[in-house]
Amino acid sequence: MIVAGLTTRYILKKKKTGLFLLALTPLIDLILLVTTSVHLWNGAEAKIAHAVAAVYIGVSVAFGKSMIEWADVRFRYYITKKGPAPEKLSGIPHAKHYFKSWLQHVFAYIIGAIFLVIMIFLIGDASRTEALSLALKLWTVVLGVDFLIAVSHFIWPKK
Repeated sequence: MIVAGLTTRYILKKKKTGLFLLALTPLIDLILLVTTSVHLWNGAEAKIAHAVAAVYIGVSVAFGKSMIEWADVRFRYYITKKGPAPEKLSGIPHAKHYFKSWLQHVFAYIIGAIFLVIMIFLIGDASRTEALSLALKLWTVVLGVDFLIAVSHFIWPKK
């Protein structure tokens, strides 16, 4: 939907239609999560793909606007050859930007973790939801590593 929205917006010059297509992205995420939950509710054993649905909606909500802005700037510059070049950060501005991204990661984690815990609770069978629990543990480690990387940018700023 993001590619369709950007293409419609800049190539076809239909800004409102492009914005509409971009706005459909969270709705598609919600449909993904609902179908995943129904699949599990109907007796399926949770797989990593089911956990990815919860992670994906958390990431989409937390990073959605900034990802679209990022893609928008690059699409405009590299594809349509209009607008300024994407800004390349270094030093403390880069560190602050990365730390802001880590805070978005925390927000994504909270949203995704809530969905994972709800699915685990509603299914109520640890043997069927083991993949969901594993995904939550793995994501917790990834969040911690991302924090260390964010802090490292302040200690050793990017040149």
